[in-house]
Amino acid sequence: MSEQDTSISKEGQLHPSWQANLAGEFRQPYMQSLKAFLQSEKKQGKVIFPQGNHYFNSLNQTHFDQVKVVILGQDPYHGDGQAHGLCFSVNDGVKLPPSLQNIYKEIQSDLQLSPAHFTSGCLLGWAAQGVLLLNSVLTVERANAASHQGKGWEQFTDKVIEVLSKERTGIVFLLWGSYAQKKGAMIDRTKHLVLTAPHPSPLSAYRGFLGCKHFSKCNAYLEQSGQTPIDWSVKTPE
Repeated sequence: MSEQDTSISKEGQLHPSWQANLAGEFRQPYMQSLKAFLQSEKKQGKVIFPQGNHYFNSLNQTHFDQVKVVILGQDPYHGDGQAHGLCFSVNDGVKLPPSLQNIYKEIQSDLQLSPAHFTSGCLLGWAAQGVLLLNSVLTVERANAASHQGKGWEQFTDKVIEVLSKERTGIVFLLWGSYAQKKGAMIDRTKHLVLTAPHPSPLSAYRGFLGCKHFSKCNAYLEQSGQTPIDWSVKTPE
């Protein structure tokens, strides 16, 4: 079997910091069912995004003990060259999706930053600072939005949120849209800051996402709790 087929067969694909909290999930029936589903899709010749070695990219880029902020997305982008395992993020050089354009617009307004600070759609720089960019569903069929919903990924990412809420303190959770807000209902608000707003999609951004000031509120909370604030600018890699 190819790397894509076996990429969820064992917790070894995860950084050790996450293995300690999630290893048991890989032995659960739902994960075995999800693995079988992905293998079947591949055997039928369907293209799955992101690549198999990027299914857990959000977790591997932001280790468990480094998480300071969590942004919850829904599904990976389903267009060629877009998804690389971080919600809202696209590979460098790819056209900015509409939701990411609105996220950048809000950051610029909130933090008084010029567009010159946002020259790429690749959010690996955020991930390196402790921003976990977690989609609820970690795979999708090419050109078929939401095609892998209800196959088991939601249970796995619920567990990610659960262990962060239980085992860590002082994390900022940014929940944009009703889907993310329902998924984040388990978060302990006495230990973490939870900020909610409409989704940054063009369909809803003007109903309260633009003007929410989540980025300054996030950084203020981090500073008050003795943590380094996030540099939200996104520059094209050198």
